[in-house]
Amino acid sequence: MTGYYDDLETRSADQRAADLARELPVQIARAKTLAGYAATLGDVDAETITDAAALAALPVLRKSELGRAQAENPPFGGFTAKPACGYAHIFQSPGPIYEPGGIGHDWWRFGRVLHAVGIGPGDIVQNCFGYHLTPAGMLFESGARAVGAAVLPAGTGQTELQVTAARDVGTNAYAGTPDYLKVILDKADSMGVRLHFTKATVGGGALFPSLRAEYADRGIVCLQSYGTADLGNIAYESAAMEGMIADEHVIVEIVTPGTGTPVAPGEVGEVVVTTLNPDYPLIRFATGDLSAMMAGQSPCGRTNMRIKGWMGRADQTTKIKGMFIRPEQVATLVAKHDEIVKARVIATRQGEMDTMTVQIEARGGDGAAYAKTIADVLKLKGAVEVVAPGSLPKDGLVIEDQRSYD
Repeated sequence: MTGYYDDLETRSADQRAADLARELPVQIARAKTLAGYAATLGDVDAETITDAAALAALPVLRKSELGRAQAENPPFGGFTAKPACGYAHIFQSPGPIYEPGGIGHDWWRFGRVLHAVGIGPGDIVQNCFGYHLTPAGMLFESGARAVGAAVLPAGTGQTELQVTAARDVGTNAYAGTPDYLKVILDKADSMGVRLHFTKATVGGGALFPSLRAEYADRGIVCLQSYGTADLGNIAYESAAMEGMIADEHVIVEIVTPGTGTPVAPGEVGEVVVTTLNPDYPLIRFATGDLSAMMAGQSPCGRTNMRIKGWMGRADQTTKIKGMFIRPEQVATLVAKHDEIVKARVIATRQGEMDTMTVQIEARGGDGAAYAKTIADVLKLKGAVEVVAPGSLPKDGLVIEDQRSYD
């Protein structure tokens, strides 16, 4: 399959901005009617939220908040546009967190992902994502349906049967975690069975370069995507394999962990996503994942913004001296003093005792005052190091645990 999934992928920057200025206020207005957003978006003028800069002024929605809301108002916490019976599927992820699912055309927007690796009519996809309770299997199945491919709903496990089915059915495309395809291929080798996989779309884990190279040596093109049960597709690789291109129906921001404040372009931060899905309008939903924006456009010709892919977890909550320190507390510490640019909590050990050092980027200031604020906000005392603005690493960490647990 050649070309692009649709014309949205090659829009000019001006056209994409104009489309967003039209669509985003509608989505904000839709969210304002939902009980889950009454406290946070009730006073927002939806007509003024026309771009990512305006969006950045709105509160971040965290999964922990969503979980609490769902416990009080099951199953979706007042964040969906329809009642539970109005959706085709209801999924349960660990937490538990419940997510709705639809069967309308490409509801999860994974057709774009499969198209990018060349899957389409005439292909049979061995879908090795799970189908029970969690939605991963349906995400990729709906994508296969959108591009006209057939699906063998294999799920996980029973590798010998997977090999037999792949041989008998003639599957030539794989969807699943990056490493399970190798398990299937190795089992096929041990059984003396020749399989015919030439395309693979993977997610749910890291695709290491060595593994991608091994698949390439076997004649398999393997591209990865980044999505969640709540949001559907967020970003995906193209054949250029230079970063991951944002989906055309989400707005991706990279913010300082624990805050809703966007980082400077290229810096590592937490991925926050707003969807344009009218059935489930998540506004500034914090994924808990770290990434960074990439400059420029993909060599493949797709024009949307790119991120570097998964770069770790943003939830850096760490226990020091028996007390939990959270990124949100570090953000509060920074906000207490106008001259503080950013801060970093470092946990170490001396002898058999935990120690805490707080490095503060500031334009001057009083170290004693900072120490008092640290004690008030973090509920712990620690050493204070004041450093010049720009001194701290731009790696997305606000809490760094240097203790060895060996």
